[in-house]
Amino acid sequence: MSEEEFAAIAKVSRVKKLRKKQYLLQEGDVSRDHCFILSGLLRTYSVDEKGNEHIIRFAMQEWWISDWESLLTGQPSKCNIDAIEDSTVLLWSAAEMEQLMDQLPGFSKMINGILNKSFITSQNRIHEAISSTAEEKYHNFVNRYPEFALRVPQSMIASYLGIAPETLSRLRGKRH
Repeated sequence: MSEEEFAAIAKVSRVKKLRKKQYLLQEGDVSRDHCFILSGLLRTYSVDEKGNEHIIRFAMQEWWISDWESLLTGQPSKCNIDAIEDSTVLLWSAAEMEQLMDQLPGFSKMINGILNKSFITSQNRIHEAISSTAEEKYHNFVNRYPEFALRVPQSMIASYLGIAPETLSRLRGKRH
C-alpha cells in the first residue's frame, strides 16, 4: 500500500495498550471493534458452567482478533478476549473498517485474503479436533505454531487442544 493509504488507515486507528490478563472483550459485552495486534499475544476463550476455560484461538503480533459473530450481529459475545502478554493493538469500528475497505482497494483485498485464510484455518481446526489423536493434535500445533508453543503457558495449550494438562505433559516428555 502507498504512504497515503497508510496515512488514511492511521487517521482512523485507535491504539490500545493491554496489560497481561487484561480483557479486550468480556463475555456478555457486544464486540464493537476490529482489532489488529501490533505487539503481544492474545487469546479468545469461553468458560463453561464448571468454570473450565475452552480456548478457541490464539493471536499474536500482525494478526487480527475479534468476536466476529458479536461484531457482525450486535449480539452479546459468548467469549472473552484477553492478553496473555502485555500487548498493543489497533482498533477500528465496523463503520471505520467499512469506510477503509471502500476507499482503499488494496486494504480491502488484504482483509479479504486474511478472512479467507482464517476460514480455512478454522475449518482445518474443526477437522483436526474431531479426527486426530491427542498426540497428532500436539505435534501439529508445535509444527504449525512453534512461537505459540514457546510463549503460551502449557495449561492454555492443553485447553486449546482439548486435552488434559497431564496428557500434554506426557506428550511433551515423549518429544524431548
